Amino acid sequence: MILLVLLMTTLLLARFGREDFVQALTFPGRITGAVLLAVSFTTLVGAAAVLDHWVRHSFPYSGLVALIGAFAALLTNAMLLAETVKDGESTVYPVLFGALAAGSAWAAFVVWRTSVTIPAPKRVAAAVIVSSVIAIGNFGYQNLYQPYRRETRPLITLSLGKAVLSKDRKAFAVPIDITLQNQADVGFYVLGTEFHAMGQRVPLSQKDRLRQQWRADALQWTKSSEVNPLSRREIHQPGELVEAQPWMPYGQWIESSDTFATRVVVQLPTDTPYDQVSFYATASLARKDRLVLEPPIQFMTYSWGGGKVPGWVKKQEQTGLDTLIYRARVHENNAIDEHTRDPRNVTIYWRFGAHGSIVQTSIARKGEEDRIAPAAETRELVSRYGLVDLITGPVERNLWDIKGQR
Repeated sequence: MILLVLLMTTLLLARFGREDFVQALTFPGRITGAVLLAVSFTTLVGAAAVLDHWVRHSFPYSGLVALIGAFAALLTNAMLLAETVKDGESTVYPVLFGALAAGSAWAAFVVWRTSVTIPAPKRVAAAVIVSSVIAIGNFGYQNLYQPYRRETRPLITLSLGKAVLSKDRKAFAVPIDITLQNQADVGFYVLGTEFHAMGQRVPLSQKDRLRQQWRADALQWTKSSEVNPLSRREIHQPGELVEAQPWMPYGQWIESSDTFATRVVVQLPTDTPYDQVSFYATASLARKDRLVLEPPIQFMTYSWGGGKVPGWVKKQEQTGLDTLIYRARVHENNAIDEHTRDPRNVTIYWRFGAHGSIVQTSIARKGEEDRIAPAAETRELVSRYGLVDLITGPVERNLWDIKGQR
């Protein structure tokens, strides 16, 4: 029974340790893999020592080696049991690690009861304590501190170029430079991006506007994502979508200290009814040290077609908001979570309508992508996978100077 417990522990730890040591996305994850490989070697040697301690009796300290192997198995199986109970979704692994932890405790007790000879017990105890503290400390750093440490967000900037009139002076173009700067110490997957321009009519009142009109303007802040200033003479009307487009390929990534830049051009007739144009740019990102994105991000369906779409998307289509839906498989950032958690997909919703556009992402179990997650679950997913939504704008451009050149 002791041999069975130690050999089963050896196989499981060697499997997880090798995968983490080779494929984990973080340095602590690789260290965890190395520790698991070291413990698996210890339990394997402990299994050999069990045979010698009970059968051959060729090595005087085989009982001590067997005790160390059983104790290492107990400590590691207990930590893995705690991890799979906290984050795992499989019922097999918690039962397996629970049985192995109980079996390891029983094995350590049985070996200790055989009057094991311990040379220099203080040194042995100190070595066991130090190695246990190191293992527990690395486990806590990997699973507790690191996921919640403070992180630096990338930055999107918009820079407007000089407006250019067409030859016949009936149209003009405004170039906009979009720059994504990653000043963080980790890379990010770009799940989706969106740029849009909103035209606004802003007529001027001939006299000072009344207090009641200011109050009505302020109430509009609660009903719309646009926030227009309270003005004594300007009458801000709801913006209308002029142009919208992605500005970076789906599934691309930006590494630490890297910069991505692109230019888009918005064209309008010089007799446009708008007094100003506002520009916005957004991006949905995911940290590369929190998940693995399996390419490609595939287009799935659209809200106005005959394909299957979530009910909440269909409901918003009735309000004038159309949606393109993309999807890709994601993997966990370490071997333990990859094997003990259910498979998951990331879904990207690229949404647009008469009053703007936006890109949104969610990560959910396969088959549950259409479910609306509660707020607490959403916050946990954002933290676990390092999801980041970047928004810049509005950057406003008044059109009076251009319209005066007709």
